[in-house]
This record gives sequence, C-alpha cells and structure tokens, in this order.
Amino acid sequence: EASLPPLVKKPFAPSYLGGFAACAANFFTHPLDLLKVRLQTVKGANKSASHVIRNIYVNEGLLGFYNGISAAVLRQMTYSMARFTTYDIMKKELSNEDGSLPFYRTAIAGVVAGAVGGVCGTPADIVLVRLQNDGSLPADQRRNYKNAFDGLFRIAKEDGVQGLFKGTVPNVSRAMLMTGAQLCSYDGFKELLLSTPYFEEGMPLHFSASFLAGFVATTITSPFDVVKTRIMNAGPGSAYKNLMQAMVVIAKEEGMLALYKGWTPAFVRMAPQTILTFIFLEQFRNIYWDAYAKKNKVRFA
Repeated sequence: EASLPPLVKKPFAPSYLGGFAACAANFFTHPLDLLKVRLQTVKGANKSASHVIRNIYVNEGLLGFYNGISAAVLRQMTYSMARFTTYDIMKKELSNEDGSLPFYRTAIAGVVAGAVGGVCGTPADIVLVRLQNDGSLPADQRRNYKNAFDGLFRIAKEDGVQGLFKGTVPNVSRAMLMTGAQLCSYDGFKELLLSTPYFEEGMPLHFSASFLAGFVATTITSPFDVVKTRIMNAGPGSAYKNLMQAMVVIAKEEGMLALYKGWTPAFVRMAPQTILTFIFLEQFRNIYWDAYAKKNKVRFA
C-alpha cells in the first residue's frame, strides 16, 4: 500500500497575491471610483450622480468610465501590495506563541500596514485622481497624461519629485483608517455573525461581514478621501494648505455634508471591492497551495 504524503503546516502565501487580487477586483469597481472622484471635485450641491454619469457617457463614451485604469492598476500594485505585505509581517510579529492574534493587535497591524501602503501608493494615487478627473475639465485645463507612467514622469518634471507626494498626509491618514477599519470591523462583524444561529463559515458569512465592514470603513474615511482628492487634483496656488485647513475650508464654504460628497458611490464601490478582493485572494492562495503541495509532495494539516 502506497504511503500518503507527509502532513505539513500551510506556508504563508506570497504577499504579492494581495496586489494581484486588488487589481482583479479593481477592473469591476473602477467606474464607481471614477464617479466618486468626479463627485468629490464638483463644487456646489447641484450635481447629482446621475448628472455626472450622463456627462461622462455623452462626452467620453463608455470607455470614459475606465479613464485612469492604468494608474488604478499601478496604485493597487503599490498600495495594496505594500499593505498586504506589511500586514502579514506585522501579524507574524504580533501573534502569540499559539498563533492567536488579539483584536487590538489586529488594529495595530492594520493601521501600520495602511500607513506603509499610503506612502507607497501616493504617487500612483495622484496620477489616478488626475486621469479620472481630466475629462470633466475644460479642454485648455486638461493635463492629458497618456498613461500612468507618463503622468509620473510629467509630475516629477513639472512639480519636482515632491510633487509625487502631494497630499501624502491625508492619503496616509485615510489609508490608516481604511485598513484598520476594514480589518477590525470585518473580524468583529464576522465574530458577531458567527455567534448567531444564521451564519457559519462560508460565502454568505464573508459577503455579509465584508459588506458591513465596507459601510464602516467608507463612513470613517469619507472626509479624508474628499480632502485627499481635492489636494491631489489642485494646481499651483491652491487654497488647500494641509489636511485640517482643507477640511475647515471645505466645511466653511460648502457645508459639513461636502465632506461626505461621493459617499454613495464610494460605499457602492467599497463593498464589492472588499468582497471581490478577498474572494480573488483566497482563490489565488488556493492555487499557490495546490502547486506547492504537488511540487513538494506534501499534504496540509
């Protein structure tokens, strides 16, 4: 009788799979992200989501909803890859000897991972915001970047290397809140739902927990997202000097609700983005583990 392959503990899947998963999810949610940016950069309260959607379709066609997709992919490959990698490292460092990870340590890992991802992703984020918003500007004010890399080179050439990190503070602040809120609320909602008789491990649980986590993360980060978008999209001589000053200016000139402009498309994007990212990530990990097991002729405990 042939002996069975030895049992081993599953190895950590490569962290770069998180970047790939986020990119895959982004192809489905990019139009909503573009809509969110357009709404956030419109001043005044007279422009509805339907009005902006109609303008994009009439002036730019269906492909207009994918303006900036190259920068979106670059952003996910920098921001998401950095935060997934950092989060995995932090989890290993902060876990107890038995492998358990208390809630507060998960929060610390998420916040630190968000900070690292925010810094790494800021240059691509600036190009993404400008590419997405270009179509809404008058022809003589458009930057007309050819793609993400053209945008990076032109910003460095025209504004200096420091121009690539414009809006880093609100971007990192948002990333810290976003990553921390997503991870902590997801784990919390998952535990809460599992304590009821209606849920068990599986797709319905993951979908529901991700949906609720997206709601919490979107609400917490919306003001930082609006300020980040305004600062990154602003040209020289902007009225926005820093994070807090920009919040005050926007709230004073446009009202407190202006800090939540684009909340609906942001949430509508956040929920599927979160769900799809983790679904893709689990599939990529399974492919990696299957290949590992076959190559090394082992089984996982």
